Amino acid sequence: MAKPTKSTPEFSTEEKRNASVILNRIARRYPDVGTALEYSDAWQLLVATVLSAQTTDENVNKVLPFLFEAYPTAEDLAGANPEAVERIVFSTGFYRQKTKSIMTLAADIIDKYDGEVPRDLDNLVKLRGVGRKTASVVLAEVWNTPAIAVDTHVKRVMHRVGLTTHTDPEKVESDLKALYPKNRWSGISMRVIQFGRDVCDAKRPRCWECPLADRCQYPDKTLPPTP
Repeated sequence: MAKPTKSTPEFSTEEKRNASVILNRIARRYPDVGTALEYSDAWQLLVATVLSAQTTDENVNKVLPFLFEAYPTAEDLAGANPEAVERIVFSTGFYRQKTKSIMTLAADIIDKYDGEVPRDLDNLVKLRGVGRKTASVVLAEVWNTPAIAVDTHVKRVMHRVGLTTHTDPEKVESDLKALYPKNRWSGISMRVIQFGRDVCDAKRPRCWECPLADRCQYPDKTLPPTP
């Protein structure tokens, strides 16, 4: 594998071809996949993604209708009673911190961007509580803007198949952006995340049914359970 530089990583034609084969196989398994979070616009997805930390998308989806019915806009949420918001998001866990995060986020959007969610990475990450992963999810899902969100699943899968040697999410993102053409970026994260959930599990990957077994460098491959 080509050694990444401190700037833009460089990969050989063969490495890029291998990366393409890997993504094509995942894409065949998940031809149409997007975030499981339910939203109607960029603002709602931004809030939903913040709430999804350390819980399931299903848990978040249960509270979103109540949250957005009570506070439809960033201005509404910024001026809300924190205790009332806490009661709504309680079941997502870490409810006090999450309430503070989404209310601060709402205030930032009002103060910095007149209530409109910015459509570029640099401005999105200026919002308090919004990192590159959250920003990239919104860009790719709402506007199909070229972006790659690196979460634990993406990092794990891409490391196991040898497309990156890094553990730092930003460096993993940089490697993937160097390996794939820009027009494929927005289709990477959600497919790899689903693949990581279904097949390439952190503790017990289902190696016996993995379409990437011949490309995988993971040393502790698992066998199918005995009948």
